Amino acid sequence: RKTMLIEQYGAVGGVATTGIMSHWTGRQDGGCFEELREKARDCEAEQVINPEKLRILMLDMLMEAGVNVQLYTGFSDVIMDGNRVAGVITESKSGREAILSKMVIVSTGDGDVAARAGVPFEKGRSTDGGMQPMTIMFKVAGVDMDRAMFFWGFEDTVQLPEGDLQTLGRQELPSPAGHILLYPSSLPGVVTVNMSNMTDVDGTNARDLNRAEYVCRKQIVAFLRRHVPGYEGCYLIDSADVIGVRETRRFEANYQLNEQDIAQARTFEDWVVTKSNFFFDLHNVEGAGLDANGEYKAFKQPKPYTIPLRCFVPKTVEGILLNGRNISGTHKAHSSYRVMPIVMNMGHAMGIVAAMCVAQNKKPLELDIHEVQDELRRTNVEP
Repeated sequence: RKTMLIEQYGAVGGVATTGIMSHWTGRQDGGCFEELREKARDCEAEQVINPEKLRILMLDMLMEAGVNVQLYTGFSDVIMDGNRVAGVITESKSGREAILSKMVIVSTGDGDVAARAGVPFEKGRSTDGGMQPMTIMFKVAGVDMDRAMFFWGFEDTVQLPEGDLQTLGRQELPSPAGHILLYPSSLPGVVTVNMSNMTDVDGTNARDLNRAEYVCRKQIVAFLRRHVPGYEGCYLIDSADVIGVRETRRFEANYQLNEQDIAQARTFEDWVVTKSNFFFDLHNVEGAGLDANGEYKAFKQPKPYTIPLRCFVPKTVEGILLNGRNISGTHKAHSSYRVMPIVMNMGHAMGIVAAMCVAQNKKPLELDIHEVQDELRRTNVEP
């Protein structure tokens, strides 16, 4: 199919590239994610991300597939034909342009196209709308890797002469930061850091994004040099081009994925995403660390779950497919499926669904789901 990818920044890949994410989180087997992970592997640890390698690799893959990639182009508005999205309006250095389409796959995490088209949505917790905090990732070099400590979880810590490290973080890091997460990179002496934190902000509000950017950058401090063994001589070498937004809109679709579906490893009859496995990674809405109900350590589900096609298809607006963390799900379920490996295979599935809709002149839920699944199987997606 004739496919166009519109990207607001100068690199594709989002959090994995411009957000300099440290590693692929959770487990996702099969599909385009498995292909990308193998091509992008930069060291023995297959989960570690090299963002600079990914920048060119992803573009190479898109160009080889014949995709019309348009970078430095922002979404401005939708073109509606009744209740159907017929295209989008973009803004760039080339001015305002109209791009018509037979199907739009809404792959912004915030679901801007769906929101502008009038698809109902909810944000955050059902009780108060509180959303998970934002973070700016950064990298430090000059780390003594023979002595360096790494902290993969919020409960990971070490007892130092001056006290428990995570407790020191809550005492000394500028609020609402307060936890220490340190991940190895594929480069010698370089460590990726996930420590900055901003709560009570909305990623769909430009003024909140500005405030979060400033606060998080102010939190990139000398704490590591003062306290963490192996980091005494470390120094800042890089920080993300964009702030990492964990949660905003979740749109109404024909089915809402819930936490029981994930905890019970449910296999849906209309599955399109399979072999997804991650715990409920709920960051504290009020401050540092995990949400009290996050079940980070209590989650013991060894079996992967599936996601049905109905989660991607809005009830009231046609011509679009949801894709990524914006699909229909509860606040808690979202904390599991929002991670990059899982949403990559969402995109894989929605590309196939969109292509079949165009070829057969049908709406997504009019497709024969068994034909969709047969095509997914041909592209290394198995239930």
